[in-house]
Amino acid sequence: MSPTKERILLAVAPRLAYAYIRLLRASMRLEWRGRERLEALRRDGGRFILAFWHSRLVMMPYVYPGGRITVLSSRHRDSEMLARVLVRLGVDLSKGSSTSGGAAGLRDILRKTRAGYDVAFTPDGPKGPRRVVKPGVVAAARFSGLPVVPVAFSAHPAWRLRSWDRTLVPRPFARGLYLYGEPLVVPRSADGPEQDAWAAALGRALDDLTDAADRETGIGPEEERPGIPAS
Repeated sequence: MSPTKERILLAVAPRLAYAYIRLLRASMRLEWRGRERLEALRRDGGRFILAFWHSRLVMMPYVYPGGRITVLSSRHRDSEMLARVLVRLGVDLSKGSSTSGGAAGLRDILRKTRAGYDVAFTPDGPKGPRRVVKPGVVAAARFSGLPVVPVAFSAHPAWRLRSWDRTLVPRPFARGLYLYGEPLVVPRSADGPEQDAWAAALGRALDDLTDAADRETGIGPEEERPGIPAS
């Protein structure tokens, strides 16, 4: 893509995406189930990390009950468009990724948690593998002491894009469902194999919630990942 076309795309696409997300919020029938877990954490004066698969990002700005939240944003070109949409929706960005700039991104997130921010992660972003937890979210939980709350979203009717993550895009007037799981608290002492075990536990929780939400809305399960048997 030429630099001129890329500039035009970056100027126009985020505005269109923002307008469509606002249309969805206004027209959809949304249900939040299990959100009392966040409310309980908040009543105790605590903050938290929200974790959800990258494919469910479109409507995730509305999973958050309010306050200040920061999202790890990749320096990848495609992520720049998403970042511009999130900024329009009032979400703070911490720049970095699991592949490039990850340490800087983690430092920025930890600094913001000390300043009172909650955190949101797509553990399989920005480029996959799909529905595989990368180390960043576990490291952030370990060093911040914040619990990780797994979250899923599903909707029907909706489109599933042919992107690497099979992004779910609801249609206007669809039914949408948010499911919140039990918080996971990663010990400060966790390292090496134990950290891997926490990542695996988070992945299972996210898969279970996401599959349950897909079954309940009626859209059905995502396409199988290569080498991963259907649940």
